[in-house]
Amino acid sequence: MSGAGMKLGIQMNTKAGTKIADTKADTKMGMAGMKRWMRANKGFLVFLFLFGIFRTAVADWNPIPSASMHPNILEGDVVFVNRLAFNLKLPLTNIVIARLGQPQRGDIVTFYSPSDGTRLIKRLIALPGDRVEMRGERLTINGRQADYSLLDSVPETVAGGVDLVAQRVSETLGAQEHDIQIMPKVDARRDFAPIVVPPDHYLMLGDNRDNSADSRYFGFVPRRLLIGRAERVLVSANITGNWLPRMDRFGMALH
Repeated sequence: MSGAGMKLGIQMNTKAGTKIADTKADTKMGMAGMKRWMRANKGFLVFLFLFGIFRTAVADWNPIPSASMHPNILEGDVVFVNRLAFNLKLPLTNIVIARLGQPQRGDIVTFYSPSDGTRLIKRLIALPGDRVEMRGERLTINGRQADYSLLDSVPETVAGGVDLVAQRVSETLGAQEHDIQIMPKVDARRDFAPIVVPPDHYLMLGDNRDNSADSRYFGFVPRRLLIGRAERVLVSANITGNWLPRMDRFGMALH
C-alpha cells in the first residue's frame, strides 16, 4: 500500500473512532440525564404507577361517545365503572386472578368487543344457560316474555342528521325493570330465533335497541372480556350541542 493510501486509511479509522466515541459519550449523557429526571420526578412516577393499578384493577371511568344506551346514558356522560364487581385482575393486564361476583341480568356492563376489542357499554340481557329470543323487539327468556309499556315519544337525531321519532318504553325482565328506546323507522335487527347462551358467556344489548351494535351483530361476550359494572354518572356535558355541563346528571345512579 502506498504512503498516501496508508495515510488515508489512518485518517478514516481515526474519524470512525471519533464518531463511535462521540456516540458513546452522547449515550452516557442521555442516560445520566434520564436518571436525573427520574430522581427528580420519583414521586410523580410512583403516582402514575399507582394510578395505573387503580384504573386497571379497582375502578375506572368511561366517557360515552355514542347514543347506543339512550335513554339511560347519553353522549357526553362519564360513567363510573366498578372493576371489582365481577373479576379481580392482575394490575395493568386483563389476566383474571379470581372471580369476585356474578353478573346479573339487567346489569349495565363495560367489556371488550369479541369482534375487534373495542371497549363497549351495554346492558346484560341473558346469562349462561338462558334460552332467549327476540320477536318484533320483544324478548322472551326461558319461555317468559318480557313486559313492555309505552312511556312517551321523543325526537331523536340519527347518523346523517336525520330526525326521527323514538319511542321510550319500559321493559321488565323478571324483577328487573328499565327503560329502552325503539325507532320503528330505522332498519335494525328486531328478531332472532331462540338461542341458548353458552357457559361463561353473556348476551348484551344496547338500550337504544334500533341504534346499537351489540350481541345481535358480534355474538356472545365471554366472561374474560368483561371489564366491570357501570354504576353511576360522574359528570356530563352536552357534547352534541352547546357543550354545557348537565348538572342534573352529575352523580346520577344507573339502573
